[in-house]
Amino acid sequence: MAWLQDTLRIILIGMGATAFMDLWALFIRALGVPTLNLALVGRWCGHVLRGQWAHVAIGKAEPIPGERALGWFIHYAVGVAFAALLVALQGTAWAASPTPLPAIAVGMFTVLVPLLVMQPAMGAGVASSKTPTPLKNCLRSLANHTVFGIGLYWSAALIAAIASAA
Repeated sequence: MAWLQDTLRIILIGMGATAFMDLWALFIRALGVPTLNLALVGRWCGHVLRGQWAHVAIGKAEPIPGERALGWFIHYAVGVAFAALLVALQGTAWAASPTPLPAIAVGMFTVLVPLLVMQPAMGAGVASSKTPTPLKNCLRSLANHTVFGIGLYWSAALIAAIASAA
């Protein structure tokens, strides 16, 4: 049954960190900073399932039914997968007694996925190279993923505190 507890803890850490990142996105959007449209993530994933990996511009690709919901699902599923990566690297003992550095480091490392996979596949080029402001976009992505890493730590710490109080 320990594996079930560990799995539930990983899911909650990933979902908590993703929700924390979403709160960050709401905050910066309120300041006028553009954020990722998760419907486009759903559109891209929908096209991948149909066999088309890369696009010139995902915003101009044919819409996929339910793309917004699919995008949100993928967003949270990836957050859980990244939490699983963190726990796989650090061990379940980390999840029971988390420290910030591994979580923030993993969060920052995860920026490689959008820079090297999603942006090129969606038409923005490697590390946003086909956009008007590649460096600015890369730094924004790094900031967002650093916030995700902070969310990994805070979520793990909250869950560990709740578990130890129970």
